Amino acid sequence: MEARVQTQAPEVEAPLEARTLRSETLIVLALSLGASGLSALISFIGSVTQPGALKNQAATLVGSYAPHRPWLDLAWQLFYIATALAPVALVAHLLARERVGMGVLGFDLSRPRRDLLRGAAVAAVIGGTGLAFYLGVRAAGFNLTVVPESLPNVWWKIPVLIASAVQNAVLEEVIVLGYLLRRLDQLRWSPNAALTASAVLRGSYHLYQGLGGFFGNMAMGVVFVLLYRRWGRIGPMVAAHALIDTVAFVGYALLAGKVGWLPTG
Repeated sequence: MEARVQTQAPEVEAPLEARTLRSETLIVLALSLGASGLSALISFIGSVTQPGALKNQAATLVGSYAPHRPWLDLAWQLFYIATALAPVALVAHLLARERVGMGVLGFDLSRPRRDLLRGAAVAAVIGGTGLAFYLGVRAAGFNLTVVPESLPNVWWKIPVLIASAVQNAVLEEVIVLGYLLRRLDQLRWSPNAALTASAVLRGSYHLYQGLGGFFGNMAMGVVFVLLYRRWGRIGPMVAAHALIDTVAFVGYALLAGKVGWLPTG
């Protein structure tokens, strides 16, 4: 007697897309700004448990890796700038697998003039407000003294500071703005929950500067999310962030010790 042939394919369990997206997002954050947030928290705990006021402690943003050895220092600067962008390359790879690419985040050269003009306007508003806020919270004792740069006076100083500013902007806006919000939208988070998550994450990895760094950058994160939702592009925010950091780094290099209102470490 012939065996009955099964003609219906066995049921295959549907892929757990939501679980995959959650795991992927956590991995990207663990390799980038999520880890930076935890590091900043540990640093902040160390600062507040150290004797003395917070404003008498310094948080240096761009420092020397090889003092008195300029060529080795330059090599380390370029190494850290390049490797800091590895998570951005990972995001580009993951989006390419979705067959959408970085253009879906608005990170491309399709509208360079508009992105730059919008970014410059945002930088002008946030940069001035942020400086006033920092000076106020530092004077109140809630923030460390932020030293934007402490590089030696060598020929590559300004180019490295500008490159560092651009690296910060690209890494943060691609990860914490474009990529994270896309994944949270796909996971069906509400717009307000996604905005809160993005803003808190942005504040968290600035906590090493003090409470001013945390709340100031959280507020900036709220503004950036709202503008991104409105414009549909992270390009303007990358431009704004790069301009804010460039002015902070280069401005400090030119003005530190020459004007009385600018705190130095």
